[in-house]
Amino acid sequence: MAAYHAKLSAFGSSVPKKIVNNFDLEKIVDTSDEWIRTRTGMFERHHATADEAASDFAHEAAVRAIESSQVRYKDIDMIIVATVTGDYPFPSTSCVIQRKLGLKGVPAFDVSAGCAGFIYAVHTAKSFVESGAARNVLVLGVEMLTKITNWNDRGTCVLFGDGAGATIVSRANPGDISRIIDSLVEADGSQGDLLYQAAGGSRMPASHESVSKNLHTIYMEGNKIFKNAIKSMQASSEALLKRNKMETVDVDWIVPHQANLRIIEGLASRMKVPMNKVIVNIEKYGNTSSATIPIAMDEAVRSKKIRRGDIVLLTSFGAGLTWGSVLARY
Repeated sequence: MAAYHAKLSAFGSSVPKKIVNNFDLEKIVDTSDEWIRTRTGMFERHHATADEAASDFAHEAAVRAIESSQVRYKDIDMIIVATVTGDYPFPSTSCVIQRKLGLKGVPAFDVSAGCAGFIYAVHTAKSFVESGAARNVLVLGVEMLTKITNWNDRGTCVLFGDGAGATIVSRANPGDISRIIDSLVEADGSQGDLLYQAAGGSRMPASHESVSKNLHTIYMEGNKIFKNAIKSMQASSEALLKRNKMETVDVDWIVPHQANLRIIEGLASRMKVPMNKVIVNIEKYGNTSSATIPIAMDEAVRSKKIRRGDIVLLTSFGAGLTWGSVLARY
């Protein structure tokens, strides 16, 4: 039994000012607005400039989350950042953010789980809070995917955007309506070659050849990822509901990873959930990987679409292959 309950205290987000829409992409690669819209549901996405990095937006998202909550800066006792496109290979982006926030001494580390990173980070933060090891954990999902996009691959370059989202996983007080009910994360490393970045690590360090062959960019087998994404998010979501004796009708909002509108619609169909109970903002941001869910949550909370007491089901899927879900009363 957990010593305490954890809750999602507040959300914040930040995206680059530069907006690139489908008509802009028509000038860069052999594609069209119609092709992108019908296959992905996307119209525009935000791109970081050459001098902008992950921590710039993660820091701003963190500030917005903290200042939207009742948690003070000095009460943050841990920082977890989900990213695969951090400022540097090391130090961790979480340590860069810790410095920017002036929270010296607070433990900070990064989580690498691709698009499922935010779910993994919340799951981890929940464990620290429930055990009593932490009281307020700042959790961020941030990606600068356009920095590792292959602009010669029309199948992937239209998909990605940049951005950051944050939440604070806090200890729930007695009487609090808010609580993370349950969470689940899983992985299948045997299928890791369906979505990966080949070069830049110890397996293939940077070289003239690796750069000239675009091996530092995203490689994805889209059709296989599509099928895996729907199946895995459905399985983890339904497993959470089943072990908590709940059904989809008990959920007010599903907030899925914003990878592709057809994936989102496929998930809703298989779970027999009407699309008016699904949070979708993919047309404005594209796929920001680990940042999609916290950005979507932040928008939905600030617009009062999601209100305190609502049951939300967050679910994602990413490189690894990794996937998972979080069930919470916000």
